Amino acid sequence: LFRSIAMVAVSLAAACCCQPQSSPTWPSAVAYAAQSAPEARIVVLDIANGHLLAAAHLSAAARTLAAPGSTLKPLVLFSLVASGRWDPNRRIACARKLRIAGRSLNCSHPPADPMDARQALTWSCNTYFAAVAGTLAPGELHALLAPTGLLSQTGLASAEATAVFSDPQTADATRLALLGVDGIFVTPLELATAYRWLALQFAAKPASPAAQVVQGGLADSASFGIAGAASIGGVPVSGKTGTASPTAGAHFAWQSHGWFVGLAPAQAPRAVIAVYLPAGHGADAARVAAELFAHSPLRQPQP
Repeated sequence: LFRSIAMVAVSLAAACCCQPQSSPTWPSAVAYAAQSAPEARIVVLDIANGHLLAAAHLSAAARTLAAPGSTLKPLVLFSLVASGRWDPNRRIACARKLRIAGRSLNCSHPPADPMDARQALTWSCNTYFAAVAGTLAPGELHALLAPTGLLSQTGLASAEATAVFSDPQTADATRLALLGVDGIFVTPLELATAYRWLALQFAAKPASPAAQVVQGGLADSASFGIAGAASIGGVPVSGKTGTASPTAGAHFAWQSHGWFVGLAPAQAPRAVIAVYLPAGHGADAARVAAELFAHSPLRQPQP
């Protein structure tokens, strides 16, 4: 992984040095990123007004339904901390091995001391968020997700699919749903819209515990944590990766798909970037996002 990240960093640096110094645009940045991943669905939204700034495979992004994986974690955590339902200072130990209803959901993060909420988000700890899910009553997950816009059409494209959500009625089903691996399928447009909602919450109450913890965890994740590959693009970004399987209706349950959803720039976000790869992992999607950031209007000019 580290060798792969280093190779991407070198290629990005070379590209930035060798290409003409024209003013970058979001459409040109998306087009450049799509060269490295022609199958990727990429969506860029303006946080201020919700308008679509650029996209790759917009029609497919509107119709693709896929399990969101760990990209759900910050949405649920924000709502629970904001409502006083979860103490972000609570620490939970992780043995890095987790099995729920016969499914292996082992953590991929390095061994660590018991984590608080910000650290758990940074490293996408499944054990931590399974404990969070254990506090939810049947039917409550829908109430937490609905206000974000994740479960409804966005109006950003024609012939949109609508999220498929089976409200979990058991403890294990709730854990699997919150971890984004079962019972929920969303489009890249819906996920981008939900993260825009999150960015607006951060801006409305930046000093709140929920904003501090979740925004900090997303920034750490895309800097040195599980989504760190996104930082190679040279733009400070906060964001989350997700890996899950299968896509709704997929014939091959073993094939995973990958997500990256980010807010950029990290300190004062102006754009939401969502990348969906039909085959791959979250780290792969983060590397595609890095290509996009490296050629985006947010890229700082080199002295």
